[in-house]
Amino acid sequence: MLKETADILMTNAPVFVYIFVFLYGIVFGSFLNVCIYRLPVGESIVKVNSHCMTCGKRLHWYELIPLFSWIFLRGRCHGCHSKISVQYPLIEAANGLLFVLCLAVKGLTLDMLLCQALMSALLVLSVIDARTKEISNGINIFIAVIGLMRAVVTIIPIIKSGGSVLDVVLGPVVVSGVLLLILIISGGGAIGGGDVKLMAAAGLFLGLKCTLLALVIGCIAGSVIHVALMKIRHLGRELAMGPYLSLGIAVAALWGSEITAWYLHILTGA
Repeated sequence: MLKETADILMTNAPVFVYIFVFLYGIVFGSFLNVCIYRLPVGESIVKVNSHCMTCGKRLHWYELIPLFSWIFLRGRCHGCHSKISVQYPLIEAANGLLFVLCLAVKGLTLDMLLCQALMSALLVLSVIDARTKEISNGINIFIAVIGLMRAVVTIIPIIKSGGSVLDVVLGPVVVSGVLLLILIISGGGAIGGGDVKLMAAAGLFLGLKCTLLALVIGCIAGSVIHVALMKIRHLGRELAMGPYLSLGIAVAALWGSEITAWYLHILTGA
């Protein structure tokens, strides 16, 4: 019934669906900003009311409308007139666009919802890790939970058809196991514990082949982009891998099956 309804909506009112998905994407994006600012300092993301980060003024409902409030307020607090970071509308817009991308790739399905949840978590993780060089255990746990949900949804039809579930089962073990070994050998100099946990959680979501793809994309992106930033912005050699691994995970979640199938076709000629 739900699938039929989704097909009808996408056939008869696709523009409405895309607009609706973007709007609820920016609403969730507003909550992501709360997570980005509060998680690193240990402030509750639920119990504490939204407030100005400079003067502490409690925000009214009309100051909390995603995207539009920042524009109408001209990027300044209504109370103390201090500047409101441009991060707020950027994160909201980015999350809305990511939600639309998930819809475009996955269709109006359960997998779309799980991918949207993953994209939001990766967005929060990337910004926090870029700033603090730390990945919150809470974010990794959240990714693991939605990953477990996707693994279960993936395994059930495979079992019914008599296929192998090895890729799904090994997803959270192999890549994170290798990274854990690197962590132990390097004493934390080559990779962080949060990165290992992230790839274990992502492995639940992606399966083995796509997790390997995510790692390769993340490492290549990290090498190329960070070297460029070292030359342009004179950054040091230390880098936060979270944003780059998140990029790899996002690409693998959306197009991993197609990319791995294409690569195996070229490799084997089959």
